[in-house]
Amino acid sequence: MGATIKDVAKLAGTSTATVSKVMNGSYSISQETADKVRKAMEELDYHPNLRAKNFAKQSARTIIFVAELGKGTGFANPQMFEILCGLEEVLAQKDYTLVVRNIAAGDCAEFIRNAADTKQADGFVIHASVISQALDELLFTHEIPHIVIGNPNFNSHFCWLDIDNRLAGELAAKHLLERGCQSVAFIGGKPEDQISARRLDGVLTVLKEHDVLLPREYVKKGESVCDSGYRMTMQILENRRRPDALVCADNYIAYGCVNALHDRGILIPEEMKVITFDDFPFSQILKPMLSVVNIDVYDMGVQAGKYILQKIKRPNLYVQSHITFPTLIIREST
Repeated sequence: MGATIKDVAKLAGTSTATVSKVMNGSYSISQETADKVRKAMEELDYHPNLRAKNFAKQSARTIIFVAELGKGTGFANPQMFEILCGLEEVLAQKDYTLVVRNIAAGDCAEFIRNAADTKQADGFVIHASVISQALDELLFTHEIPHIVIGNPNFNSHFCWLDIDNRLAGELAAKHLLERGCQSVAFIGGKPEDQISARRLDGVLTVLKEHDVLLPREYVKKGESVCDSGYRMTMQILENRRRPDALVCADNYIAYGCVNALHDRGILIPEEMKVITFDDFPFSQILKPMLSVVNIDVYDMGVQAGKYILQKIKRPNLYVQSHITFPTLIIREST
């Protein structure tokens, strides 16, 4: 006969109620006690009937991550994979399953409505790229547990977590001024790219505080791809006076920027300093290695996991917060 919950409690030196709480992911149990219970379960080869337990609790013990995905997403947006890894780590510790769904923005509200109605999941982690006002109304009206990854670009009731990209831009500009730069240019993403826009806002704030002008011709906006970064850099270099430094909104733009400077024979950092954001995929392999304002997106996933589990237990929890402090990594390019 297989081991029972009573056997686990006896071996772990706890009550059966404590064993049950550990299996249910209760936050009232200390980590030390939880470890003892899990060790006892492992030694006894005890496997509770999670499906029956979840059915009785009307709980799927599943979180669905919703984003618009597709071929090449891992290369175009490697940060999303890091977020998923951090999210999965937290959920696995509490015996939750993470399901990833590729949903277009226009279909997101209907998908979540159906998934919630049929109890396919206990909560949803939603990438900001697929949110809408219709989704906001649905989640708010039906009190569906959720966390949005990213700050919505419209007024909403969403619970959300984001990185303070404005602060990241401030750190980049302060570093360049400390390096003696007297003129700075910015090359970024499309006008609707909120991450790029907030990083530019941070750069502008610091430059203004130090009476450093950022001429209109020193700000370029385009695609977040290497070729666009190359073209925007060449446009900056066409000005009669060149800036001392270039702030690149992301690694792809920075890759094109560095190639353009090499092709024009401009030495980095002697003649032009370059700084970008996020420590991958290109910042460590370009020559020279790039200084970056780094964002720990893995930790962002961890925090999202903790908040969605809290939201399930406490439906009245309301979160709208910037988390994960950006850090400066100084390398050869500055």
